[in-house]
Amino acid sequence: MIPATPDLSQAATTLAAALGCGLLIGVERERRKGEGPGRALAGLRTFALTCVTGAAAALIQINGVIVAGALFVAALGAVAYFRDRSDDPGVTTEVALLLTYLIGVMCAWSLPLAAGLAVGLTAVLFSRERMHRLARHWLRPAEVRDGIVLAALVLLALPLVPDRPLWGNTLNPHVIVQLLALLLGVQAAAHLARRLLQARHAVALSALASGFVSSTATIATLGLAVREGRSGARLMAGGALLSCVSTLLQLLLVAAAVQPAWLAHLVWPALAGAVLALALGWWLVRGAPSEVAPDAVEQDERMFSLKGAVAVAALLAGIQVLVHALTLWLGEAGLVVGSLLGALVDLHSALAAVFTTGPPAPIGHQAVMGALAVHAASKSVTAALVGGRTYALWFLPGLWAHTLLVMGLLFVL
Repeated sequence: MIPATPDLSQAATTLAAALGCGLLIGVERERRKGEGPGRALAGLRTFALTCVTGAAAALIQINGVIVAGALFVAALGAVAYFRDRSDDPGVTTEVALLLTYLIGVMCAWSLPLAAGLAVGLTAVLFSRERMHRLARHWLRPAEVRDGIVLAALVLLALPLVPDRPLWGNTLNPHVIVQLLALLLGVQAAAHLARRLLQARHAVALSALASGFVSSTATIATLGLAVREGRSGARLMAGGALLSCVSTLLQLLLVAAAVQPAWLAHLVWPALAGAVLALALGWWLVRGAPSEVAPDAVEQDERMFSLKGAVAVAALLAGIQVLVHALTLWLGEAGLVVGSLLGALVDLHSALAAVFTTGPPAPIGHQAVMGALAVHAASKSVTAALVGGRTYALWFLPGLWAHTLLVMGLLFVL
């Protein structure tokens, strides 16, 4: 909606902002316009004037003038496209010119939004070659497919699913899909970071990425590599400890998605434990021999494991139902018992069930600390049984050091 009767100062500010936005976009287009009869449609002056025209049309406050201006710019772009005789004409400049006009109109409504859109448009136009290389050469087909799946989940499925719990405070479809999107998004970001920073520290980055799916499974996988002689115990123990960093970071994501009131109580203990686990894990990785078996650093083209993330989300929902049922049956004791049982399988599932019971309370803090201890004990047994004594000796001190730190801070704070 256009502001009513702006004074001269407001009008001057709007027009000046529109001129600045148009010049910013026009500078980038002028560099690609070329010279001579075959030059492109618009350059510096055209983009600047188009943006100012949009702002002037908005200031007139006659909707028909705004629409007529947009139709004129669109028609101008269509004529220029059909007159283009180059081998690869494209429509980037034509579309950018129409968007620049709309940015000028937007200057009369929200200057920060218009300026941000102008900067974003300029960045997209300037990054042409990099974006083409990214789409055509750097991204793998499986990564493109995974990106489409993630975008469909976030942009289509998430807004459509109902946002209400089906039983008590549990089984909220929106929260479950939100958790799934968070799991997939974090895995995708970790995968792309691993590709950018691959080579020597592939084991550490792989452990961080897979830790968002299941730290316990990561610990078992790395321990199996030690038992089979495919890698050294210290390096694999460092990777296992780094997967615990993902556990604590994901704990904050789960709290933010399920019950944001818990974040204030968890953020500093979880971050302190994550920093300690990261430092100890990195120390183990840096001090380990650099030789790594190919199996340990094998690069997967997939950005995330959809089945694994769905299984984790389903496990979250299932244990939430279990804890809710035990709480209805046994009261506060059921909450503690359910969280401890759930922590044997998955820490996030157990604590998500605790979070759904409501804002932080003393019994909830006890359940969280108990779940952390039980989960650390479960990881300890897994490391010792699968990876052997040497692997466990490298891994367990760091595991219990950061776990006790988190529990201690939760008790104090």
